[in-house]
Amino acid sequence: MITRGMPVFSASLGINGVCDVVEFHKDIAGVELFGREGKYMPYPIEYKRGKPKESDIDILQLTAQAMCIEEMLCCKVEIGYLFYGEIRHRQKIVITSEYRSKVREITEQMHMCYNRQYTPKVKQTKKCNLCSLKDLCVPALGRFSTVEKYITKMIDED
Repeated sequence: MITRGMPVFSASLGINGVCDVVEFHKDIAGVELFGREGKYMPYPIEYKRGKPKESDIDILQLTAQAMCIEEMLCCKVEIGYLFYGEIRHRQKIVITSEYRSKVREITEQMHMCYNRQYTPKVKQTKKCNLCSLKDLCVPALGRFSTVEKYITKMIDED
């Protein structure tokens, strides 16, 4: 069974999002799903346009999705997949305790910034234009010393 655009959340991590795809494979060690007979193991799959990155950022996103699914379905997600469109390859990812720890650390830092009402500076790159969070992040703000200067520039352009 395949679910596309599956909303996920974790109350313990304080995050939510949407999985591109979650495959549910029949497995006696899995979980029961409403309206389905038997037990199923969930496998999150994250689709990326490009190719694998040198950093672990895609793996951490997948790990966060797996941790959300675990909390929602009361199960253990040990494997997920990254599909890279540029190389048309699906890469199996083992969700390790190291990745889980790093996700916990990042979400804690995120909540500390939020609680302090601090927005970290972001370095705008050409990839920003393809990002689904562009309108929330507003990377162009980082080029201005004040919000007032940014708003003035935007008004002047209109």
